[in-house]
Amino acid sequence: MYKSVIPGEAELSEAKEASREPAPSGVEGDLVFGIGLQKNNAAVSRRFRRALLAWFDKNKRELPWRQTCDPYRVWVSEIMLQQTRVAAVIEYYDRFLKRFPTVQKLATARLDSVLAAWSGLGYYRRARCLHAAAKQIVHKHNGHWLCSADEWQQLPGIGRYTAAAIASIAFNEPVAVVDGNVERVLSRVLGQTLSREQSWNVAEALLWPARPGDFNQAMMELGATVCLPRKPNCLLCPVRQLCSTQGELAATPTAKRVKLQLYYRLSMRDGAVLLTRRSRDASLLAGMWELPEIPSPAGNHSGTLQLRHSITSTDYTVTVCQNGHVNLNGGRWFPQARVSGLALTGLARKILRAAGVI
Repeated sequence: MYKSVIPGEAELSEAKEASREPAPSGVEGDLVFGIGLQKNNAAVSRRFRRALLAWFDKNKRELPWRQTCDPYRVWVSEIMLQQTRVAAVIEYYDRFLKRFPTVQKLATARLDSVLAAWSGLGYYRRARCLHAAAKQIVHKHNGHWLCSADEWQQLPGIGRYTAAAIASIAFNEPVAVVDGNVERVLSRVLGQTLSREQSWNVAEALLWPARPGDFNQAMMELGATVCLPRKPNCLLCPVRQLCSTQGELAATPTAKRVKLQLYYRLSMRDGAVLLTRRSRDASLLAGMWELPEIPSPAGNHSGTLQLRHSITSTDYTVTVCQNGHVNLNGGRWFPQARVSGLALTGLARKILRAAGVI
C-alpha cells in the first residue's frame, strides 16, 4: 500500500495536467490500464508515475551515460544501445568517446577509423549513420544541437524512439519513448497485447512532463531489470498493484532460427595475417575486413578451430582452417600488431581472439 501524502505544488500541477489527459487511442473506456480494476484515469496515472519514479530514483543502475545530459554523449549511447545489451555497450562507450570526444572530432574522422572503433559491437550501419549525422550537425547546422525529437528524426539513423530518447533526456522535451521493454511493461499492465501505435499512445498519456527523461529511462529500466521477457520479478515491481497481469502474457509463437555453416581460412606468415575486404557496395558490413571465406573443405584438416556465432535469427557454426593453400584473391597481409585497430567484422574479431591473434 502507498502512504497518503499531502500533495505539494508540483503534484497539484501534475494532477491538473493529468485531469486534462485524453484517453489513449485503442484502449477501451476511460481507463489507461488495469482494466476492470481502476476507475479514475488521472488518479491511476499519478499513482503509477510516483511509484515508478520513486523506485527509479532509488534503484537505477549506475551507467556511464547517465552521469551527464550532454547531447553528444546521450546520442552516442542511444545509438549504441539499439538492439544491443547494456553490458556490451559499456565496454565500447568510454573507449569510443576517448577516441571521438566531440561531435566535431567524429565528423572529421575517417569512416574507417569510426568502423574500427565500433568493430565488435555489431550492426555497423549504426556507426555509418552516426558518422554521417555528425557531419550534418557540424556542416549543415554549424555545430548547433537540434533540440526537438522532430528535428532529430531528420538525421541519418535516428527513428522515432531514438529521437524521443535524446530529446527527453538531453533537452527535457516531454515526449515518450517506446522500445521493446516499454511495450512489454505496458502490455502486461493493461493485460492485453498492444500494437506499437497503441503502446505509443499509452506511453504519451502516462508521461510526466516535469521529468520526461527520467520517466522514460524508468520505464525502460523496469522492463530491463524487473519486468523481464521470461519470469518477471513481480514481487520487486513498484507498480505491481496497478498491473492486470502480474506475470507473463500468453506466449506468442516465435520464429524458428536458421542454422548455417561457414568456413574460413586463417593464414599467417612472418607475424602477419591475411585478410580480405568486403566490397564497399555490399549490403552488409560494407568495407569491413574479414578472414578469407572458403568452400566446405574436403578431408581432414588438422589445426582447425570451431566456434558459434549468431546474428538476429541465424545461428552459424563456424569452422576455421589454419593450414592449407593460400590464395590471395585480393587479400592483404597485415602485421599482427595492427590487426586489432582495423575495421574488422564482429565474426572476424571473434575468430582472431579465439585463435590468440589479437
